[in-house]
Amino acid sequence: MNTTGTAGQAAGSVTGIALGRFAHLREAFAANFTSGDELGASFCATVDGETVVDLWGGWADEARTRPWESDTIVNVYSTTKTMTALVALLLADRGELDFEAPVARYWPEFAANGKAEVKVSHLMSHSAGLPDWHEPITNSDLYDWEKVTRLLAEQAPDWVPGTEPGYHSVTFGYLVGEVVRRITGRSLGTVFRQEIAEPLGADFHIGLPASEDARVADLIPPPGPPVRHISVDVMATRTREWRGAEIPAIGGTGNARAIAGIHAILANGGVARGKRFLSEAGCRKASEVQVSGHDRILGFPVRNGLGFAVSGGRFAFPHPNTIYWGGYGGSLAIIDMDARISIGYAMNKMLHLRGDMRAVGLAMEIWKAQG
Repeated sequence: MNTTGTAGQAAGSVTGIALGRFAHLREAFAANFTSGDELGASFCATVDGETVVDLWGGWADEARTRPWESDTIVNVYSTTKTMTALVALLLADRGELDFEAPVARYWPEFAANGKAEVKVSHLMSHSAGLPDWHEPITNSDLYDWEKVTRLLAEQAPDWVPGTEPGYHSVTFGYLVGEVVRRITGRSLGTVFRQEIAEPLGADFHIGLPASEDARVADLIPPPGPPVRHISVDVMATRTREWRGAEIPAIGGTGNARAIAGIHAILANGGVARGKRFLSEAGCRKASEVQVSGHDRILGFPVRNGLGFAVSGGRFAFPHPNTIYWGGYGGSLAIIDMDARISIGYAMNKMLHLRGDMRAVGLAMEIWKAQG
């Protein structure tokens, strides 16, 4: 899926398109580099399925030896969850998955330890009471699908499922992914690639082939101590083991163009690049609030739909039918179903969530320009 970088691009400069009334986004994006907030990044937006902004720039490594090119990709941590959720929405729209069914219908072993009534919707909305493993988990365990899913199936929930939100930062991908595997007989990453990424020509991977390693930017850990709900060492994202593994909550690799292009499906009633992936009703399922309140893990108010946060929790966006999710360090996906806008942002200089307005600030400029 390689694309050619702009010929003659000045190393570290901002390149790409910002069309018509969105032209000022180039300056807004560049300002983040001037201020020192960015090292390397990409930002993309679509309106009515058409790309109106597609910008990239800076450096792919801390030593500033590799420019961030058109086809540079990077680990986006929890923005990966949006791709996993989209796979589940796709299966549900086809009638293969019922969000109101107990997880055990598809994954019988999951019924153990008082989980017989836990619904798929509880997994999708971070309310299943399984935000982490009770046993210590290492980075290498994350590459062992059978082990981590077995442990989740065996353990008891930490609270009554469905009653309150608690961020399932890493477990989300294994829980939803195992349901997908039981239904389709294929891994989550395989279904995503075959049913979504390849038909769209989208450069996003849950399980990155080694052939693409040279295009991956190095994540720069945020300053200060790690966030308590993310125990994975950021430096692990630079390894072949991490990149090649399917870690469907936090292990995805892509760029803003891929994020915005894929989520144009949800922004445009199920259609992207002239191909229908879901029905409009199937898209709208994502914005149906399943649980709301103070998140037990994150420590702030949330409104969670099926795999996405819904406008009005921590962030209130201009239109009510806006769904979103972000990744540790700053990556972001936003889908405005009312204005038919999809937005993607991916970067390698990680900042902590509080006070990081790089992506949201750019997104607000898109809405202002749209009027």
